[in-house]
Amino acid sequence: MNMKFLFFFLDGVGLGKNDPKSNPFARAKLPTLERLLGGQRLLIETLSPPTNYQPATGQPFTSNNTETKPLALVHDTPQATLLALDPCLGVPGIPQSATGQATLLTGINVPSTLGYHYGPKPNRPIAQFLQNGTLFHQLNESHKRVSLLNAYPPSYFQAIQRGYRIFSAIPLVTTRAGFALKTIDDLFTGRALSADFTGSGWRDRLGISDTPLLTPEQAGERMAMLAQEADLTFYEYWLSDYAGHKQDMDAACYLLETIDRVLTGLLATWNLEDGLILITSDHGNIEDLSTRRHTTNPVPALIFGQPDLRQTFTKDLIDLTGITPAILKLFS
Repeated sequence: MNMKFLFFFLDGVGLGKNDPKSNPFARAKLPTLERLLGGQRLLIETLSPPTNYQPATGQPFTSNNTETKPLALVHDTPQATLLALDPCLGVPGIPQSATGQATLLTGINVPSTLGYHYGPKPNRPIAQFLQNGTLFHQLNESHKRVSLLNAYPPSYFQAIQRGYRIFSAIPLVTTRAGFALKTIDDLFTGRALSADFTGSGWRDRLGISDTPLLTPEQAGERMAMLAQEADLTFYEYWLSDYAGHKQDMDAACYLLETIDRVLTGLLATWNLEDGLILITSDHGNIEDLSTRRHTTNPVPALIFGQPDLRQTFTKDLIDLTGITPAILKLFS
């Protein structure tokens, strides 16, 4: 089987409670996501212990706004599997982007190894984990093609070259593994996607007035089509984390509804026989707008694909460390 794997990364998305006052997932209109979940919302209450779950072997989730919940939680439908993953990884404090993303991309419990959570950008010790041996490195060594779909504007590369900014974990891993970051040319020729899906941010915020515009549905269609050209395709969406920090419910609901429209186009174009789509995160945030900070809530792992392939992928998945090993197992 010529496996395709789409890793759709949403920064700062946790599984919160069914509280419309604080959780936009309890308020926003998300028909595609709810259809995938069998009429349920992306909430912690949607999940339940699997039939083979043994509470004595589990570890608890702790949250700054919820009661302790069991580690192994799952929700299965004919099209998708949803699991709750532990982002805390046995380390006190609030999970952060750099250590969380480094864990996702290496399979190593980076916070536990270092003794702390850290972010948003990798410090020197975290960057060392990302120099080699990552998911991208291992796939490259196995002659698999990896593609990061995000296009970066000219100002981004200029700031990196001049030392005004440093790579976050995902572009750092991509470049260290020998894969090129996509540019304005890739975006204009339809070979990449902007960070906001549609390209409007390049026009409105960056002043690149001739940026081609897409609807969210068209962005999802493009994501599916471009994913056919690589073995592993990665897309990073970080605006979800920003929305959580801003605590703007209306803006957060609009953002989630945009993501849902992207999913509409993505799933309408994706061939179920091709492989798996994984939607997951590094830590919670947007699901609890009562705080500007990240949360210790579990993060979702939503997997779309054939039931047998989903079962193989999710077999040993309980926290962020399991993602890289599970992907590599599919490609072995």
